[in-house]
Amino acid sequence: QVQLVESGGGLVQAGGSLRLSCAASGRTLSSYTMAWFRQAPGKERAFVAAIPWRGGFTYYADSVKGRFTISTDNAKNTVYLQMINLKPEDTAVYYCAAKTYGIGAIRDRTDYPYWGQGTQVTISS
Repeated sequence: QVQLVESGGGLVQAGGSLRLSCAASGRTLSSYTMAWFRQAPGKERAFVAAIPWRGGFTYYADSVKGRFTISTDNAKNTVYLQMINLKPEDTAVYYCAAKTYGIGAIRDRTDYPYWGQGTQVTISS
């Protein structure tokens, strides 16, 4: 079991930046892949970025590549999503998610059994 709690959302102007945090608790976090998804009003929850907790390759949606960075802090059991050059189309509820490493597809939300409650990000034009 993994418990996830997101924080760091807010309202910023286009071109600004935000850093989202996801505090994780549970056993053997190194056995998980961590991800961020987002859901805009009227749209399906979409993949944003992912990283194995043990480190290694990072994965990004094309729409955020070069602007968002996912990282982990093992000492704090926290996953971060650093977002720069934000655009109005980045407005969404952002969710942290976890799945067993090596099981399922990185970008498929249905393969992630553990989710946080979400944090709202709003970008004004």
